[in-house]
Order: sequence, then C-alpha cells, then structure tokens
Amino acid sequence: MEHFIEAAKTFLTDVLFKNIPQILIAILVLYVGLKLIKLLDRMLAKAYQKHQVDPSLQQFLNSLINISLKVVLVLTVMGIIGIKMTSFVAILGAAGLAVGMALQGTLQNFAGGVIILLLRPFKVGDYIEQGSYAGYVESIQIFCTTLRTYDNRNITVPNTELATKSLVNHFNLPMRRVTVSVGIAYGESVDKAREVLLSVANHHEKVLKEPKAPSVVVDSLGESSVNLLLLVWTLPENYWTVQYDMNEKVYNAFNQAGVEIPFNQLDVHVSNQ
Repeated sequence: MEHFIEAAKTFLTDVLFKNIPQILIAILVLYVGLKLIKLLDRMLAKAYQKHQVDPSLQQFLNSLINISLKVVLVLTVMGIIGIKMTSFVAILGAAGLAVGMALQGTLQNFAGGVIILLLRPFKVGDYIEQGSYAGYVESIQIFCTTLRTYDNRNITVPNTELATKSLVNHFNLPMRRVTVSVGIAYGESVDKAREVLLSVANHHEKVLKEPKAPSVVVDSLGESSVNLLLLVWTLPENYWTVQYDMNEKVYNAFNQAGVEIPFNQLDVHVSNQ
C-alpha cells in the first residue's frame, strides 16, 4: 500500500503538476474542437439540403467525417499533453497483429458501407429483408445500418451482412402485386365470383388500374373448393394496407352476393345398436 501511495505521489508531482499548462490547453482544445465539429455537422446538414444530397449518402458522410475529425482531435490533444506520436505508433506496431484482428470486422463493415453506397441495393426509407432481418431503412452509417420494424423496434445490422448476402428490397420497383387467395364451393359460378372480386378491387382507392388492371384466375381445383386468385397492383408503401383490406372486403362482398366460401366440416353419425 505504501509503495502504491509513493508511486501516486511521484506521478502527481513529476507528471501532472509539471504539465498543468499543457493539460489545461489540451482540455481547452478538446472542448473547442468538439464544439467546432458540431458546428460543422450543422453546416453540412444545411449544405446537403441545399444541394438535395441523397439521405443515404448524407448519413454515411456525416458519420465518416464526424469520426475522422474526432480521431484527429484526440491525436492532437495527446500531442499537446506530451504523448509522442512516435511512441504511440511504436505501441500500435508492437500490438499490430492484435489490433488488426480486432479491427478486421470493423474494416469489413466499413467496406460494406462503401459498397452499399456505390451499388445502392437499397436507400433510406426502403423496406428490406435479409435473413432474419426485416424493416424500413432508417439510417446507413459507416459501420452499420439501422432498420425499423413494423412493430417499431430498431435493428442494427452490420453493413457487411447487407453488402455480401442476398436481400429483398420491396421498394426498389414502382409497383407490387397483392395476391388474394379465396375458395368458392363447387357449383358456384366462377364468372359471378370473378365479377364480385373485380368489383371489390376496382372500388379500392389504393389499387392501381393502370398499367396493370386487376385480374382473377382459377388457381387450382381443391378437394372441396375451386380456388381463385385475385391479383391487384399497388404502390409498395400501400402493400400491407391493400392486402388486409382485400381479405376483409372480399369476405363481406361474397356474403352479400351469396357466393359460398366452403370450409371443412366433420359429419358424425351415431348408430344405436
């Protein structure tokens, strides 16, 4: 314990007290530097809006510039305090293998972010699926991408996952097809059912009539029903609204029109012996 106290006193007298001016200057430089970085962030945000820079690129550049400037600021502060860069580089060189292994995943994620921005498989606002991940793209950072799920949860996905593996982008085409499967009883008129289905589709405000109009096809002949498919097209952002609306409206329309939707039944015969 006494040895520890002596070492602490030596550190305070020989290191801290002798370098108080440098430490104070370093603290001032750190404070001013962080303020200037925040100011630069706001200036860049205004410049992005003025020149209508893509939101995906905005977030990536902000993250890259912010981190780079903070690294430079920290190195500058270390130099003011008296930590020689040559010594710092020597330490990194000695631990090069360990540092390289530690940064391997980070560098891969950075490269993944660059690939995403160059190839543009998705952008901010798109709804994507990749493996077990699915959600709206909230932000694309230099190391990771943030998704927002339908139930309002945030998922942080490493960029290398999205850049190197196959994914589904539901928003990169102008239209999406909604498929509604419904069965009618044998003996019911397919033409009548088609008329009811097309009427439901054509009266829905979010269903597109051009360039592809709604259509109805016979999908299969099941054990107890003739299975029809109602095919309609809508904007990607309206997909789930149209899907759920069609299910409800088709059911109600069939009931009103007297078209029977069959269901499985179990007949039980009781025999008295």
